[in-house]
Parts: sequence; structure tokens; C-alpha cells
Amino acid sequence: MTRASLEKKPAEVQAMFDDVAKRYDLTNDVLSLGQDRRWRHAVVAAVAPKPGEMVLDLAAGTGTSSQPFLDAGATVVPCDFSVGMLREGKRHRGHLPFTAGDATRLPFADDTFDAVTISFGLRNIVDPDAGLSEMLRVTRPGGRLVVCEFSSPTFAPFRTVYIEYLMRALPTVARAVSSSPDAYVYLAESIRAWPDQRGLATRIEQAGWHTPEWRNLSGGIVALHRATA
Repeated sequence: MTRASLEKKPAEVQAMFDDVAKRYDLTNDVLSLGQDRRWRHAVVAAVAPKPGEMVLDLAAGTGTSSQPFLDAGATVVPCDFSVGMLREGKRHRGHLPFTAGDATRLPFADDTFDAVTISFGLRNIVDPDAGLSEMLRVTRPGGRLVVCEFSSPTFAPFRTVYIEYLMRALPTVARAVSSSPDAYVYLAESIRAWPDQRGLATRIEQAGWHTPEWRNLSGGIVALHRATA
């Protein structure tokens, strides 16, 4: 799979997520074998929200990832570029301040948030490096970045099995549970083309963030990257 074949215009990516919005949370739960819940808990622990803090949850989708920050006493802003996702989120979690926004041109002032987090969305930003720079712009000095994203399994034999699952089983399973199964073919390919743990840490640092570090989850299927503004 070439990089060119994965390139999509912003409107195409938005339409893709609008199409999967209705059964997005269910599909993720099935495809991850329930691991997505564990990953969300790890994100909240890494952000460590405190009462009164401002947290920006990017690629928030239907707000499933945002609610725990509110429960911890923080003010959370769920932001997504997919209107379909926002509508679905508003239907189930009308109390959250869902905000439409392009991660490369965020509709927030400089130094607004104490923490910015994005889970399984950075690789779907048309320009991830511009997105990382924009996240830095809206984060207060000393604030935190937490990125949860698919990565490279650390055990080589398992890595091969994982890639086979991604490219063959994932789209097949998605056809049974997703409202737009074809989108998961693209998503599987985007995961395969994404940089490994060290590669993403380098990109985070190049965007201006300090002391990036990561923690592997589920044997490196997912990596949790942290950095400070």
C-alpha cells in the first residue's frame, strides 16, 4: 500500500466518519475485543485531569472518551470534524459541549487548555504534523499532550499475525457490525502505514513538544505517547 493510495481530501475523510458514526462505538468494541475500554482508562490516567482544568478531547467522536474527564471534575471540550459523529454524540450525551473543528485549524485561542488528548485520530488528520503544532498552540505552557494511537507490536511473530488480522479479518468483521464497512478497509491500511512508537515520538518532538515518551498497551498494538508544552 503506497502513501498516495492512503491520501484523502478532508471532505472525503469527514464523509467516511459521518458514515460510520451510527455504530462506531459498537464496531470499535467488537473489533478490539473489548480492549478499547482498557485503552480509554489508560488515556484518562495519563492525562490525570484535575478539577477545574480545561481538557480538549480531539477526534472525540460520540463523546465516549470525553465523559471520564467530566466525571473527574475537569471541563472537557469534545471536538471532532465529523458532523455525523457530533450529532450522534449529542443524541446520547447532550450535556457535553460538542464542538466542530478541524485539528489543523482549531477554533480556540492560544494557551486555552491544560491538556490536549487525541485517541485513534491523529493518523486520520490530513496533515498530522500540522495537527500536532496546532495542539501545541492551544495548550498552556507546561500543559500536557496525550496521544493514544495504534502502533507496532513489540513481539515480531505476533506483529505478523496482527497485520494479517488488520488486512483480512478486520474488514470482514466490520461488514457484520459497522454502518459503513468499507471505511474500515481504509482504516486498516492507515494503521499499517503509521509510524512505530519511536517514529511518532520524533514527530511529536519536531512539532515543538518537550520530552515525548511512550508506554505500550496490549503488547504494542497501541502506544500511549505523552509530552509537555
